[in-house]
Amino acid sequence: MYELTGVTRRHTRGKDVVDALAGVDLTIADGDRLVVQGPTGGGKSTLLQMLGGLDRPTSGSVLLDGVDLAGLSEARLTEVRGEKIGFVFQSFNLIPTLTAQENVETALVPLGVKPKERRKRAAEALASVGLGERLGHVPGELSGGQQQRVAIARALVKQPRVLLADEPTGNLDEATRDEIMDVLEARCEEHGLTFVMVTHDSHLARRAPRLVTLREGVLVPS
Repeated sequence: MYELTGVTRRHTRGKDVVDALAGVDLTIADGDRLVVQGPTGGGKSTLLQMLGGLDRPTSGSVLLDGVDLAGLSEARLTEVRGEKIGFVFQSFNLIPTLTAQENVETALVPLGVKPKERRKRAAEALASVGLGERLGHVPGELSGGQQQRVAIARALVKQPRVLLADEPTGNLDEATRDEIMDVLEARCEEHGLTFVMVTHDSHLARRAPRLVTLREGVLVPS
């Protein structure tokens, strides 16, 4: 699935040069469930952006199914993200004026899915995360946990092979956090997805079948 070799991401801040990633080597097999933990600013989100093709390394390679993402054009990267990768973020990123169903459908528009099929797949995705009766609600009518369920449904409706989650429970209370993790784990198991999540929450890290720690851009033993 993924093979990262010598991945470095260097940023310039004024006169300073900062390595967000400093020579990361990492293999993620098809169907892996991996949690990346570590302190804020340690490079976790940068690593996830590399896996999702949202950023390119300063040096090194990020292979997805044998193809180096860094070598692809922006147009082809967009296609790969649409075909293979779903994203879940801490801030939900829902469109406030659209209903839950319409928000989920937005993931299918760039793929050329016809309206009737979009509606069907969006309704099924929302039902799979426990929101089958909330299709017509806008985000402001939903709780934080329900909004994150909509975001998960939006990521899953594309039928991706990889689900990448960046602090997906960071804005939620502990009870809702555990509910969302149950949903994520169940859907990944059901669909056989490769799942990579970054978090600073040690409780979530302990749930992971595979755990790595990223500190100052370097992977260290967990």
